[in-house]
Order: sequence, then C-alpha cells, then structure tokens
Amino acid sequence: MLGNAKVATRLPAKDLNRARAFYSEKLGLEPIEERAGGLRYVCAGGEFAIFISAGMQAHTHTQMGWEVEDIEVTVRELRARGVAFEEYDLPGLKTVEGIAEIAGN
Repeated sequence: MLGNAKVATRLPAKDLNRARAFYSEKLGLEPIEERAGGLRYVCAGGEFAIFISAGMQAHTHTQMGWEVEDIEVTVRELRARGVAFEEYDLPGLKTVEGIAEIAGN
C-alpha cells in the first residue's frame, strides 16, 4: 500500500535559522516554502520539512536519505562543503570513507 507512495519527512529543529544555514551551505538546498515555525524543501523524489521544536532532536540515527547517481562523487562534494561522515565498524554495518557497505545492496 505505501510502497508506491511519495514520502515526506518532517524534522524537528530548535533553531530554524541554523537549520536553514546547514541545508543551504552544506547541502546546497533552499526552501521552496517558508511559514511561521517551518521550512519546506522539495527534491526530485520527495520532500521534507523542518519545524520548530523545543524537544530533543533525534540525532542518534539517520533521519533522511537520498538516492543519488554516484555516491562517491556526492560524498566528495558534501565533504568539500564541510559535511562530516561517520565511520562505523559494527556487526551488520561497516562504512568505508563514510559509505555503508551493505551486503546485497
């Protein structure tokens, strides 16, 4: 039922100006809509919104991902903009140069 549905992610932020700066300066994205307390972005295959929240951000796991043509080139470009990539060597998850190696993927 949901497999063919468009996905729209909602991300909390304590500081919208700081979030906007990150998405603009680091990821090269600009909001297409701005409302009191929120920003909305649209990418080719979906959209996401950032909303003001006084609660804790869920920064301990991936909140959003993109499917790109060339992941190595994309990671290099993001690193050049100052985006940090974590390295993991855990059962079921190993990264090399910030890119997860997933069996069968």
